[in-house]
Amino acid sequence: MSEKHIVVQGATLKCKFSVDPKTDILKVKSQEKHYANDKDAEKKLIATDKEIGQTLEKNTFGKCKMQPNGSGDFLPCQASITKWSGFYEKVTLSNQGKILVEDSKGTCPIGGPDCIEVDKHGQKAEAGKQNFKEADPEIHSQINPMVDMGSFQASLDDNDVI
Repeated sequence: MSEKHIVVQGATLKCKFSVDPKTDILKVKSQEKHYANDKDAEKKLIATDKEIGQTLEKNTFGKCKMQPNGSGDFLPCQASITKWSGFYEKVTLSNQGKILVEDSKGTCPIGGPDCIEVDKHGQKAEAGKQNFKEADPEIHSQINPMVDMGSFQASLDDNDVI
């Protein structure tokens, strides 16, 4: 799984058949136990290949090129994912699902196989205590001269929470 990010709650997805490139937000509904990139384990549920059906916030990507209405326009998309491909096969979570990664693709009954793609995986970097301990004080003082990083690092111990 090198260099691939795990897809989590809040990831944005897009469809290659959207008339205007629109995205929708993934909602993890298949499990409530496994988290990634979330130090408090309350926001970033890991998405799996069990995220089937209407598992998006708005369940639409705008107008769908695969549904012309006969008058030169297109009908609205009604996103529904029937299956996933390109997931990480080596780990199975407690819901018997395989982990989705940033190059996983979803199938829609109208758009066909692999028409739904991950636009953003949903993870964000969070600085932890170790990041502050290992920061170079000289470089940090150039970026943020208001903080004396050397004194700050010296004051940290293993019980501190940042």
